[in-house]
Amino acid sequence: MSYHVTGLICSAIFLLTIGGLWLQLGLVWQRNQSADASETHERPTAVLSVNQFVSSFLAFFSFFLYGACLERFNHYLVWPRLAASLLTLAVLFEIVRDRRDRVATFAFAACAALLAGAPLGLVTIPGAAEWGRTVSQTLIVIVTVILAQGYLHQVLMIRQTGRTGGVSARLHQFFFWKDLSTITFALSMGTSTGWPLMLLSSVSATTKLVTLWHFRWVRLSPIASQRRDITVGAPTETLAN
Repeated sequence: MSYHVTGLICSAIFLLTIGGLWLQLGLVWQRNQSADASETHERPTAVLSVNQFVSSFLAFFSFFLYGACLERFNHYLVWPRLAASLLTLAVLFEIVRDRRDRVATFAFAACAALLAGAPLGLVTIPGAAEWGRTVSQTLIVIVTVILAQGYLHQVLMIRQTGRTGGVSARLHQFFFWKDLSTITFALSMGTSTGWPLMLLSSVSATTKLVTLWHFRWVRLSPIASQRRDITVGAPTETLAN
């Protein structure tokens, strides 16, 4: 009973994540059309980290794959993560369209290929779900490390520029609550099955708190103000390196 209750709560709260991704996408569209972006010489996707969004995509994708490969198909994991993966791809596409650089283009293409290829493999390859479960568990451990460095890279970009640019605070707030609900759901699944979710979500929640704190740092820190003056108009690609 607790499995279904926490699963429903987790799915409901995960709608905040989907909403946050939609708000992030909307913020990019708004900045794309806004005269303010041209006045400040900022690109619509300024300060957005390709690294961070690829990391988020891999986290959503690994949970999607894990839920699909469990002996008991986990609807609470699969469908919300599929929706989040698609929206994250949409954000990556907007970054590609805005910056037109090779790294962003390759990242988008690789993520799209993963999302298209995995379900096809599960359907067409006999016994794919069995080894897919092991692969997805391994992937979640790897993605935990990738996710941590991806969000730290986003924080580094904020600290380098003294700006949050196109980064959405609401997105990170929603992600944080999603992580807490996922940890609760993982506990109801039992540690033998739910440990990958607990590992990744715990690390993810910590990185969200660090990122959110830097929105306050940008507003209040004299160092951030100095760096804004120095980096105004600087290419996003250069700052990211």
